[in-house]
Amino acid sequence: MKFIVKFFAEITVKSRPVRKEFVKQLRHNIRLVLKKHDTDVTVSGNWDFIEVYSNKDDLREVFSDELSRIAGIAHFQFVREFSFVDLDGVVDEAVVSYGDALKGAVFAVRVKRVGKHDFSSVEAERHIGGCLKARCEALAVRLKNPEVLVPIDIRDDRVWMIEQRIEGLGGYPLGSQDPVLSLMSGGYDSTVSSYLTMARGLKTHFCFFNLGGDAHEIGVKQVSNFIWEKYGSSLNVKFITVPFEAVVGEILTKVDNAEMGVILKRMMLRAASKVMEEVGAKALVTGESVAQVSSQTVTNLKVIDQVTDELVLRPLITTNKQEIIDKAIEIGTAPFAASMPEFCGVISVKPTTRAKMHRVEKQESNFDFDVLDKAVENAKIMSIQNVMDDVAKQYKGEVPIVRMPVGNEIIVDIRHPDEASNRPLKVSGRPVKVIPFFALEGSWSELEADVPHLLYCGKGVMSRMQASFLLGKGYKNVGVYLP
Repeated sequence: MKFIVKFFAEITVKSRPVRKEFVKQLRHNIRLVLKKHDTDVTVSGNWDFIEVYSNKDDLREVFSDELSRIAGIAHFQFVREFSFVDLDGVVDEAVVSYGDALKGAVFAVRVKRVGKHDFSSVEAERHIGGCLKARCEALAVRLKNPEVLVPIDIRDDRVWMIEQRIEGLGGYPLGSQDPVLSLMSGGYDSTVSSYLTMARGLKTHFCFFNLGGDAHEIGVKQVSNFIWEKYGSSLNVKFITVPFEAVVGEILTKVDNAEMGVILKRMMLRAASKVMEEVGAKALVTGESVAQVSSQTVTNLKVIDQVTDELVLRPLITTNKQEIIDKAIEIGTAPFAASMPEFCGVISVKPTTRAKMHRVEKQESNFDFDVLDKAVENAKIMSIQNVMDDVAKQYKGEVPIVRMPVGNEIIVDIRHPDEASNRPLKVSGRPVKVIPFFALEGSWSELEADVPHLLYCGKGVMSRMQASFLLGKGYKNVGVYLP
């Protein structure tokens, strides 16, 4: 099984030393991701492309899915490789790959040739195309806009029959750019902005300001881990929790209502500017978009930014909300954002949209900055790889755990729809219902009340959290399936 990986266009226009470093980083990232599935995978590359080889043909879909989510790849091709004998031999192999697709179709052959041969690329296309039309009952050959395209690379004494082309993520290889610290609330904006920095090659650490309660923190840990596993697992990053409950208390008791939102954001930037040193970040990232909420007017953003000398990146600054939501749906974070618990303790009744620096500074003069310093001192930094284990500890023992069902229990698969579809849960002799975690509460009352339902999420973290929530709502027929 072989894939040919082509680079993002902007990589190819870099200087020779920079391009070599980018390709080296991309090879490293691909190897780390794919070795999770095949420890013997071979990843090699040169100036123009990277070759990925595995002898495990059953992993084709898995490799395709992984490669499509690695930054730095413009597109990649699945190819069958064989020895070149003559053009008739190429025709025979093309019939194997494209024979069924060509029947009754209008098609074209595209040949790329490297090396010395006694024919040109055009001559090869004419010969192969003519033979395929006759042998596969194709309707016609059309060079422009064909219904079926047959791409073939003849490279010296080898042939690559390109059977599939898949678009990649684009951008620069993750880790090829400086590290940044993304301020995560877990909503649509912060998850999409974090994805965008990762897709641009920035090693993105996550920072969460806990304004009150465990539910929001757990939700943010889950979605941060999801983004990392899906788009950034080639590099280990940090997840930082800053306890901001006391800071919120100071704001609520000592700051005028109109300036609360702006001052809260200023406190977050102050704290983040100190925390970022712990992970070597060179910039901060937020999900702010102009005028989306009161604190995000240009005037207010200018006032907020003046508390730090650090660069603040805002990938979504001119993006419409619906575009952000659509992107969250595309990358898979929308279900998390839609069900994310929110803390609404610092919401101004009449928030200012044109904060005045002298008024903000006057309000902040009442603030006890020792509280902010203590919050930074108590910040908890952990590897993103350990985040879900940390979440699991908070729910250990709270809900019934079933390893092997023995009664009339029904298994409920609550995983993210993408995961449930890609890896369907099968339990021998047991019915399995698929209800995504974000639809669970609304659907639970429709389930049979006298039948135990066991929630399954893979690692047991999301299932524990949802089961605990349902038990708190008074439902009794709920537990966790953890095989």
